[in-house]
Amino acid sequence: MVYLHSKDDDCMKILVTGGAGYIGSHTCVELLNAGFDLVIIDNFSNSKPEAVEAIKKITGKDFKFYEMDYLNRELLEKVFEENEISAVIHFAGYKAVGESVEKPMDYYINNVSGSLTLLNTMKKYGVKKLVFSSSATVYGWPEKIPLTEDCHVGGTTNPYGTTKFFIERILEDIYHSDSTWGIAILRYFNPIGAHESGLIGEDPQGIPNNLMPYITKVASNELEKLSIFGDDYDTKDGTGVRDYIHVVDLAKGHVLALNKLEKEKSGLFIYNLGTGNGYSVLDMVKTYERVNQVEVPYEIVGRRKGDIAICYADPTKAKEELGFIASKTLEDMCRDSYHFARKKNR
Repeated sequence: MVYLHSKDDDCMKILVTGGAGYIGSHTCVELLNAGFDLVIIDNFSNSKPEAVEAIKKITGKDFKFYEMDYLNRELLEKVFEENEISAVIHFAGYKAVGESVEKPMDYYINNVSGSLTLLNTMKKYGVKKLVFSSSATVYGWPEKIPLTEDCHVGGTTNPYGTTKFFIERILEDIYHSDSTWGIAILRYFNPIGAHESGLIGEDPQGIPNNLMPYITKVASNELEKLSIFGDDYDTKDGTGVRDYIHVVDLAKGHVLALNKLEKEKSGLFIYNLGTGNGYSVLDMVKTYERVNQVEVPYEIVGRRKGDIAICYADPTKAKEELGFIASKTLEDMCRDSYHFARKKNR
């Protein structure tokens, strides 16, 4: 991956919402390494203050940080008034599928209303460049595999996915009303792994909602065993197949998207960020055990409602237009996840 960022742009200041979170923190590392100046906001609802210090330690660089809720318009305007923001990368948002089913109003308020507050503030201060953290969940039940950016979106199966779909529609409407905006919508598949330093990684509070942190907690003896939901799908081993991408590769994709907006000046761009490869749940478990020389006890239980057999990306468009290539392997993802967990638990 080649970054287009030049020394002439060293004063470019990027606002990162949710910058202390899992994907946000890794992206902040890549942004700082690429020479951008950062302003980070986070309310630590699903992250920890230690991540902020870890970003500084990894990069050897400092930045402005505001502990705040981006729904607070007054505080958000203060950030824009105190800093000459050039562009925004928007990660702030709740992201647990199961929780979104239980607490839909929380998700619509935080994700959709929060995004509207951010966009209104950006408009007020003349900041019209945005990279938005979206999700493959906007595709709903996939019409074909692999998924391309022109596949049908909507028909989402949970409130979390619906908030991402709504925000995408809002961004499209904003661009159609004012074509001077530059907007990149990045649809993630399944980010896993951690920074090779072991200083930042996925550290969910409570019982994990995603496969990799669950495997890690079982391997670390924090949880007894992994539940695999169904082994009777039409796949090579009967377990569900997904596109897992290393979080560092994903983070680099955001830098490339930012460069795209700088180069094009305006436009609406949508990209899948995935590897284009499908790995089954058992692929994940066996690779994790082999790479880290640990055991991951598991049991097969019934399918979860709404789960599909196979889902992975066609990342061709991101490769051709951004120069995006996911270079890290499944072995890298498993190794780095375990390294982060062991370092955290020492």
